Amino acid sequence: MKEIRKFIDTIAPMNDSDWEFFASKLQKVALEKNTVVLEVGKTEKYLSFISQGIIRLYIPKETSDLTFGFVFDNEFVTAYDSFLTQSPSEYQLETLTETILWKISTNDLQEVYKKTKNGNLIGRKMAEKMFLIKSKRELSFLNKTAEERYLDLFSDRPKLVKQIPLKYIASYIGVTPQALSRIRKRIS
Repeated sequence: MKEIRKFIDTIAPMNDSDWEFFASKLQKVALEKNTVVLEVGKTEKYLSFISQGIIRLYIPKETSDLTFGFVFDNEFVTAYDSFLTQSPSEYQLETLTETILWKISTNDLQEVYKKTKNGNLIGRKMAEKMFLIKSKRELSFLNKTAEERYLDLFSDRPKLVKQIPLKYIASYIGVTPQALSRIRKRIS
């Protein structure tokens, strides 16, 4: 739980009583590799902090999944649109490694927002961060080549990318695994 406090303190420090209230609402969950955290058609009920692990966001397809996000250690993860609207998700979340999450329910998070000094500020800043990540990804598809998208991913997370199967990386940057193979050969 220390990781969450440290992370939150970088956004907007919480006083000890607010932290204790927030921490009392968290549930620790340990998941095996390749565990579906949220299925298509299910409603997201939790915002989770990844204390350890990698989670992939994707749309399952018969031939090959469409991966559109990876979330790593010391980051929050959720099917945010489903979480906000409390409607069924159109995509899935799956662990790519053994993963430890600290989860807070929608209702408990709303209570934290109401009863703590910085809860709303932290929530707003996290929503802004998620927007910027989504915006950066969309702009990269409009302005960059697949090779540039791969290099960006590799430079942002070199150690962690090695833990992600190449077929998911290929899907994430919008190419086939064969095209990713060619890109990797060209840049090595």
